[in-house]
Amino acid sequence: MNLGSKKKVDASFNMASMTDLIFLLLVFFMLTSSFITPSGLPVNLPSSAASTIEVQKVSVTVTKDLEYFVNEKKISKAMLEGELKSQLGGANGSVVLHIDKDVPWEHGVYVAGIATSLEAKVVVATKPK
Repeated sequence: MNLGSKKKVDASFNMASMTDLIFLLLVFFMLTSSFITPSGLPVNLPSSAASTIEVQKVSVTVTKDLEYFVNEKKISKAMLEGELKSQLGGANGSVVLHIDKDVPWEHGVYVAGIATSLEAKVVVATKPK
């Protein structure tokens, strides 16, 4: 005589719902994280009370030794306009100035004047207070 149950219970675990949950968490954290592209060159930026994040196309860095870098490529002051023109490619982009706080502001005005003549938006990078 067979007294066992005719309905067998499947003891396997379905992972589909777990992978859906992990995928949703991954998408959530990717969308809520902030996208910041820091400058690769170590300069001591001035601080500012109001700070916004700008997506940079071209980064110009002036170190305290008055060395000029365009997108981490060292160039001379005389070659700055030609390099900015080639980096911007004629499009209206933005130029982010990373200028050391010990550098006289006339060097920042010089770079901003070149960028403005190329019809680019000029943004000065600062660190938040």
